[in-house]
Amino acid sequence: MSVMKREQFCLVALAATLIGLLSAAPGPALAQEQKAPEQKDSRMASSQWGGNYFPNVELTSSKGEKVRFFDDLVEGKVVMINFIYTRCPDACPLETARLSEVYQILGDRVGKDVFMYSITIDPGYDTPEVLTDFMQTYQIEDGWEFFTGKEEEILLLRKKLGLYIDEVNKDPLDHNLSMIVGNQKTGRWMKKSPFENPYILATEIGTWLHNYKNPMRRTNMYQDAPELRKLSQGESLFRTRCAACHEIGRTPGSVIKPGPNLMDVTDRREHDWLVRWIKEPDVMLEEKDPIATELFEAYNKLPMPNLRINDHEVDMLLDFIETESRRMKKVMEVEAIAAQQEVEEMDCCQKFEEMVLESETANSQTVEEESLVSTEQDSELVANGSEESVVQVSDTVANEVAQVSQAEQPTSKTPRPLSLISWACGLGLSILAFRARMVPRN
Repeated sequence: MSVMKREQFCLVALAATLIGLLSAAPGPALAQEQKAPEQKDSRMASSQWGGNYFPNVELTSSKGEKVRFFDDLVEGKVVMINFIYTRCPDACPLETARLSEVYQILGDRVGKDVFMYSITIDPGYDTPEVLTDFMQTYQIEDGWEFFTGKEEEILLLRKKLGLYIDEVNKDPLDHNLSMIVGNQKTGRWMKKSPFENPYILATEIGTWLHNYKNPMRRTNMYQDAPELRKLSQGESLFRTRCAACHEIGRTPGSVIKPGPNLMDVTDRREHDWLVRWIKEPDVMLEEKDPIATELFEAYNKLPMPNLRINDHEVDMLLDFIETESRRMKKVMEVEAIAAQQEVEEMDCCQKFEEMVLESETANSQTVEEESLVSTEQDSELVANGSEESVVQVSDTVANEVAQVSQAEQPTSKTPRPLSLISWACGLGLSILAFRARMVPRN
């Protein structure tokens, strides 16, 4: 085969290859149709916990407003969600009181970058009006909202949020005491207990859920942490059952509790009454006990829940309250003394080098008045041209000035302003008298 034929054969083969490739490639429209639909990366938590997971059910707020659970309450927000019902005799009041501490700690952030939601599991009874009264009992305002809705849709929410257990929640009004906190945008969700330390809960909701991806600056080392003391059973009972509503004494900066202060309550109330009140407060309120009724009315009609503790636990609890009251008295006394030392000294107690007493002021005013009278007399005499009178008055003024100067020397080495004025007046009058002598008579 000649060189010319081989080149022609190669060109034909190359042309056939190009034609085959072009015919096999789909057109732009066909390529667009055959392109697989874009899917979100399932490894991203925000895609797993988005609108495709949360039921977008309708709820009604305590203000009567209609909202959608995902679109209006959860999407793109940091939230805390729990389930309660207002007729609950024990757990729900404690849970709400504990979370009210978190609400106070977070302050103005609630409703802006942190949102708190409580949803009733008893929508047949808990109308928006009932929820409003419940919020007022715990002094809950803007930012923390309560909702009602349809019972079957609320049950669906509880199951989706992992706060419903079939084996446990056989009674419709029995509910899981856990709550859930999360950041829908980042997909980070945590199941928490509302009875944890309120400052820890506030930190988790207000800080960790916002910037958990950013490295935290650690200034303290774990090995430097102080050793935790062992709590007595009485203190443990107080922290878990009583601290949500009560405090013993008052420390600056602590959150306000909805119940009465228990400082010295063992001295103010009879022991038997306290024991029964702790064991069965609901029964005493039904019996219209006068002290129990008075407390109920005085503290915003907030009923004390039945703590379900036995006689031995009541005794340990009262022992702790009595011991803690004595300790807090000493703490508050020390704080009061420290606060007094930090207060600035009042103006009335300051020492001024130029302070003038009332008696000194009266004496100075008398001397000044006498000097003014003398000055007026001297002026009249000078105007009349009486040389002898002027000289006599001048000598009199000079003597008065000398007497005043001598009187002030023992009390102060530095002449007072009024003394200087009197001395200057006398000197001026003496000069006037001397000039009057020098004037020739007609």
